Amino acid sequence: GPQPSVSNSEGDLLFLLDSSGSVSYYEFSRVKEFMWDLVRPFTFGPKDVQTSIIHISTTPTMEFPFDRYLSSGTLQQAIRDTQQLMGDTNTGKALSYAKEKLFSDEAGARPDVPKVLVWVTDGFSTDDISEPMQLLKDMGVTVFIVSTGRGNYLELSAAASQPPEKHLHFVDVDDLPIITKELRDAILDVIQANRLHAVDITSSSFRLMWPELLSQETGYYTLEYAPTDDLARKRTKQVSGAHTSLTLSNLAPETTYEVALIPESNVHYFPPQTTRVTTLAEEISPAQVLISESGPHSFHVSWAPTLDSVMAYQILYGPLPGNSVKLLEVDGKHNSTVVENLAPNTTYLVTVTAVYKSGQEKSLSAKACTQEEGSTVRHLRFEDMGPNTLKASWDSAEGKVLGYRVRCRRQTGPSSVISVSPQIHSVLLTDLASGTTNKVCVKPVYKNQPGKGLCRVVHMQPATEAQGYKHRERA
Repeated sequence: GPQPSVSNSEGDLLFLLDSSGSVSYYEFSRVKEFMWDLVRPFTFGPKDVQTSIIHISTTPTMEFPFDRYLSSGTLQQAIRDTQQLMGDTNTGKALSYAKEKLFSDEAGARPDVPKVLVWVTDGFSTDDISEPMQLLKDMGVTVFIVSTGRGNYLELSAAASQPPEKHLHFVDVDDLPIITKELRDAILDVIQANRLHAVDITSSSFRLMWPELLSQETGYYTLEYAPTDDLARKRTKQVSGAHTSLTLSNLAPETTYEVALIPESNVHYFPPQTTRVTTLAEEISPAQVLISESGPHSFHVSWAPTLDSVMAYQILYGPLPGNSVKLLEVDGKHNSTVVENLAPNTTYLVTVTAVYKSGQEKSLSAKACTQEEGSTVRHLRFEDMGPNTLKASWDSAEGKVLGYRVRCRRQTGPSSVISVSPQIHSVLLTDLASGTTNKVCVKPVYKNQPGKGLCRVVHMQPATEAQGYKHRERA
């Protein structure tokens, strides 16, 4: 329905759009609709909101610069006309490219306006995202992540701005409209012009941001803050007129603070700005333990959150049932490790214990299962797609699959081999002559172990018979 117009906003909003081959055409079109619904109420222009799109693919590509489309009608059409590029999911490269463009005059970006990155992903990336994402956040970019796939919660929550409850969404692609208003309101908290607001809120700190009102030469800012229920404990800080942000730390958890920004100018009068910020509940670690990347002889253990008060983590693991356990020790700055030299097809109990600098300890356990040696694909099946064409489909193999290799040995004509990404579980087999018997094998590809193939023999009906197919399992 009609959306009320949102004015008094200023910021550069960049969409990082997964345009790789791991996303279906249907998903891509739904994400484009979501992007337009998200920004539709904004006012666009050099003094308002500017928007750009960067494609995640083999090579990152900018769809259009920030300053090209400065009206709702032209921007809507530009988003509709955006075409999927396919290719690899090189998100890390796209993030490095985004960092360059978010602060580039050539791309139409503006200095000294809030920067917002909205990354819409299916949860899969072929390269590392942690370092380029941290560089973006260090430069003041607020990062929102919308995952339409399963994704790794620990990785994505670390990548998004804090707190993840406000900046990270997991939602099915068909349910994107459910989060549109909530995400838009969160973006507005960042780009609303002439407004003091807080970002990166934790249990003991938050960062205050405000628009550029003064300069080094024209004055300074006084910041006053105190708990709402004890205003007598007011504290004061002063920063020069060149500042537009300040981090307040050593705060009490789960406490609401009244904050006032008072611009002190010898040129103009600026009214004080106020806001109210509530710190988060005090964190404990580990609050969650996740097992991933399970193979026959290893698995990856992750935990969250990581806190400065934790000196080290101890990881105890042993097979179930059984009394034998082994110990790994990890520095308190880390939040994951790989457990190796395990038995295949075995269930393990894993306990992560945080050792605090105070001497206290807190533990949390999870079960982990190693995979069978050389996991295989399952349930290879076929569907008649017309004359001389079949669709081969299969269920995914276990473990960290790098892709699948599909081989078709034709009774007449050349054999063929098709390689697909791990998200693809079907291919079209063409040029299968009528009346012939053909052998189709699908094999998973792993990094450090061989995968077992699954084969089926498919018989194509003669052209004189009703279209269809028969298949039998290999003897």
